Amino acid sequence: MIELQEKTMETAPVSAPEGALEDARRATGNAPSGAQHDPEVIATAKRRRFSSSDKRRILEAADRCTQPGDMGALLRKEGIDSSHLATWRKQRAADERAALEPQKRGRKADPALAEDRRVADLASENDRLRRQLAQALTTIDVQKKLCALLGLPAGEMPGEGS
Repeated sequence: MIELQEKTMETAPVSAPEGALEDARRATGNAPSGAQHDPEVIATAKRRRFSSSDKRRILEAADRCTQPGDMGALLRKEGIDSSHLATWRKQRAADERAALEPQKRGRKADPALAEDRRVADLASENDRLRRQLAQALTTIDVQKKLCALLGLPAGEMPGEGS
């Protein structure tokens, strides 16, 4: 029985964890002494991008699926996940809502110009308020000097009271 297991272990193909271990040894240079270096470079996976026409085509095909199993077959055929369909349906609904909203006529506001205009308005308002403050301070100083010349207390103004 033990001999049978040893023979099957020798002839059995390398399992996935052992194969991964061997690949790791190759990558780090710790390969067994008799093994040769594999010059093949493994390609890195790239994120798939779907054009809007592909998304529209797949969504239309998904909307036509009525029988049990049709949707799964479509997802396998296209190589996508059901979450893709959910996301694309949300995007489609948002696009449809945006298309139905009333559009404002005329030129579209440029955010950079609007911000520059707002900064200029605030700067001019700041300058105006500074001038008003300077004028008010000058008026107060003149009133204090007038009170000092007339010998009135600072809180009492001519024409007020008895």
